[in-house]
Amino acid sequence: MLTIHHLGRSQSERIVWLCEELGIPYELKRTERRADNRLAPPEYKALHPMGIAPVITDGDLTLGESGAIVEYVVQTYGDGRLVLKHGDPGFADYLYWFHFANGTLQPTLGRMMVLERVDPAGTSAPMQAAKERLALVFSTLEQRLGEATWLAGDAFTAADIMSVFSLTTMRLFRAMDLSPYANILAYLQRVGARAGYRRAMAKAEPGFAPLLNA
Repeated sequence: MLTIHHLGRSQSERIVWLCEELGIPYELKRTERRADNRLAPPEYKALHPMGIAPVITDGDLTLGESGAIVEYVVQTYGDGRLVLKHGDPGFADYLYWFHFANGTLQPTLGRMMVLERVDPAGTSAPMQAAKERLALVFSTLEQRLGEATWLAGDAFTAADIMSVFSLTTMRLFRAMDLSPYANILAYLQRVGARAGYRRAMAKAEPGFAPLLNA
């Protein structure tokens, strides 16, 4: 059986959400972060050579990287659901936003976290460049979500599953004010209304209210 090794408050929530949206059977093994440094404990790091979340096992397969896991799950168990294929309307948008999540959005937030620690005053040239980059990322998302209900268009897809963590749970690690972005906030309300998302978050993060507001 497919097993999701979920590290609390991490990108592995994407995989739980994906499986709930697809309605496929899976086993959830949840691991809490260490209290002293909020990192994964040794037993979780031992699951995969990279030692980071998410990780799944499926028979003899052990797989990391959330993008790879999402593609594996939808191709193995999805029966064509939550993806767009060549020739479908919005196919290029699907590809773009699916990869935007871990290629641009999440790395930009990570870069800001590092720079804010080494330059708390925020006056360095790298920090100013990072702020401009982050503003561009959010304005690009805001524009897209003013044009379309979901990132790939009218249909909810795996591109949305890839993107939401960075706008919600990631705020536990780096505070973000989303109040200037009405379209992003409306999008998060649509996400929060999805039964699959609610089930996933209740299982992955019991007792935690998803950060869907500004």
